Amino acid sequence: MTDCQQCNSLLPAANLYFCRMFTGIVETLGTLVSVTAENDNKSFWIQSPISQELKVDQSIAHDGICLTVVELKDNLHRVTAVKETLDKSNIGQWQPNHKINLERCLKADGRFDGHIVQGHVDATAILSQIDNQNGSFKLHFTHNKEAGITVKKGSICLNGISLTVVDSEATHFSVVIIPYTWEQTNLGLLKIGETVNVEFDIVGKYMQKIMNG
Repeated sequence: MTDCQQCNSLLPAANLYFCRMFTGIVETLGTLVSVTAENDNKSFWIQSPISQELKVDQSIAHDGICLTVVELKDNLHRVTAVKETLDKSNIGQWQPNHKINLERCLKADGRFDGHIVQGHVDATAILSQIDNQNGSFKLHFTHNKEAGITVKKGSICLNGISLTVVDSEATHFSVVIIPYTWEQTNLGLLKIGETVNVEFDIVGKYMQKIMNG
């Protein structure tokens, strides 16, 4: 069993969700309450406006990381991240009071407002520059060349948010954030030098593999 369960078959038939499929449209912000080490894993208790609506075994994207709800208590839910997830994402750096972008899996009858997001973080990227553009914010990020590829006007998922690439280089890309996203997600809390979780576009990853033979 991985961080994200193989399916959500235990959910009521009238409330079906696509298994491990997100769109990068953040529902709400959660707050990390506590972190506990469990051998090579880490367990996280999170408080959020939707925690009471969740079910054990449900898959939720936390800053773009698909994690399975393993326990519920009052308005809290608990998830566990395994070593692979800790190594690939920034979740191992989270401390209490960290604000987390949350998204439940796409409902079978839901609108596809973002792009195909799996909740599988490829790597982290470092925020290198913020440009205040008189009503919007342009964020510049750097990453290892081997992590993945971007294309201008293509899609990318940062901390679970579906965004459009503006500038694209081998180790650099930028995105422009509208005020609503800046205020309603944790991107507005980022500081220069901090990392974000990156999931590169799944279509681009398949194309890259084909081109590499």
